[in-house]
Amino acid sequence: MKLGLGCMVGCLILTGSAGAAPPTIWMGPPSYDNGRCFRELFEHPDQWATTRGAVDVLCYTDLNFNKQFKDDELKAWFAQLAAWKIKLGLEVGAIKPWNHTGAGTFAIERPMWERVERLGGHIHAIALDEPLLCCREHIHQSDDFALQETANYIAAVRQAFPAIQIGDIETYPSLTLRDHLWWIEALNQRLAERHVRGLDFYRLDVNWVNFIVQNQGAWREVRQVELACRQRHLPFSLIYWASGYPGLEKRGLADDSTWYVGLMAQGYAYALVDGHPDQYVIESWLGAPTHCVPETTLYTFTHTVHEFVQKFVPRAP
Repeated sequence: MKLGLGCMVGCLILTGSAGAAPPTIWMGPPSYDNGRCFRELFEHPDQWATTRGAVDVLCYTDLNFNKQFKDDELKAWFAQLAAWKIKLGLEVGAIKPWNHTGAGTFAIERPMWERVERLGGHIHAIALDEPLLCCREHIHQSDDFALQETANYIAAVRQAFPAIQIGDIETYPSLTLRDHLWWIEALNQRLAERHVRGLDFYRLDVNWVNFIVQNQGAWREVRQVELACRQRHLPFSLIYWASGYPGLEKRGLADDSTWYVGLMAQGYAYALVDGHPDQYVIESWLGAPTHCVPETTLYTFTHTVHEFVQKFVPRAP
């Protein structure tokens, strides 16, 4: 998943205590065209009322909040979120090519978060955008560097914003099953050594088209990460997205229906291995879908969210 630099992250997340509470729902639209899809949610609230009834958290990147929207817009929208009883989540950096240290990244981001809260947006949770992958593939630092700087970042957030839930996002299968199991244990251990509370959730960004194109990875391994999280009482989070969309777009075969079909295909595939995340995350950092609303029109973002939730999200007993 890519963060910032004009790239929008929209996500839908369902959260609950691992193995206990039913999942809850977070949602966010794609960010292209200066946040047009995000604006649609607030300019046409009647056009996603049914979907909104299932949503617990709306999320967006801190960088895009900062770049795309004015104070008066955010103040009005955060008031609407509060009236709807929808929480706010942010996707954030920790270790990035534009700043390699946890303390440095937090120093850049903190004013953005303070602006959000000053305008009435209570930040419920943040999700770190792939610090281990960034160290390995983008800034070419060691795994120990990744542990130390991610722990530094989390410690800084815990001190300044103690009520915020903190989760980490990492990729699969570019990071292997072994990598994920090691990273969860090692990061929480590093935090415990510093007397800092560990992760509140762990999220996989699965590039599942690689299962087909490169014969790499499998849903049963994703399920093993889920079960490992359960053993640690750590809520497991899974991003659902149209992984095949970029390749099909290059071949002239992608449109909004491609987004919908890909998302639903992932839903069926993970259900076949008895996967039941604590957080179901529907997210787009692509140029699709074209519109966020209305929920009654085929293949809009909210239509897809509604259909996915109806099909795959367990209902409370």
